[in-house]
Amino acid sequence: MTKEIQPVPGAVTLVEIKEFASFSSATQRYIRRSLDVGLERSDAIETWSRDKVEEEGIKVQMSLYQRLRDIRKAIPDDCAIDSIEAFMPSLISLAAYDLGQGRIQSFPAFRFLYERLLGPESRPWLPGAFCAAAALPHLHPKTRKNLLQSISEAAATAPGWSTREPSFFPEWVEKVDMSKAAHRPM
Repeated sequence: MTKEIQPVPGAVTLVEIKEFASFSSATQRYIRRSLDVGLERSDAIETWSRDKVEEEGIKVQMSLYQRLRDIRKAIPDDCAIDSIEAFMPSLISLAAYDLGQGRIQSFPAFRFLYERLLGPESRPWLPGAFCAAAALPHLHPKTRKNLLQSISEAAATAPGWSTREPSFFPEWVEKVDMSKAAHRPM
């Protein structure tokens, strides 16, 4: 009798946390901010803007991320070419915006963000959208090269994709004033 292998509870979450920790601090910040905007978790302007320029950037992102609802609804059920017309152009356009911000510097970071913004059904489409957006001329040639080299052969040619929902959704964490924390009475 064959025993079905069950994932250890929390193991997948730990893998996702480790992957997130491997990204640069700027990438981590951008992913958390983007999740706040895209999932409408909190007031992104209040949480993330440090100045007027950043506030305006978040407003632009909020406007563009309004497309996420339609993109989620348009995720194709199969890989028929005629089923992607309402999906891929919008996804590529949004991906081009995110890559153009200069904070998402690799396919793993892009995949991490978009799996959470769109859900696991989007996984088969993410390598193509990433490659298309990363090859667009709005990016500096060196940036295009680095982005395109960041996608592994395994990710680009995967024979199948998991339908498991992501379990770790990073959020804003308040900084702790260690001088005050060290002197707390017990």
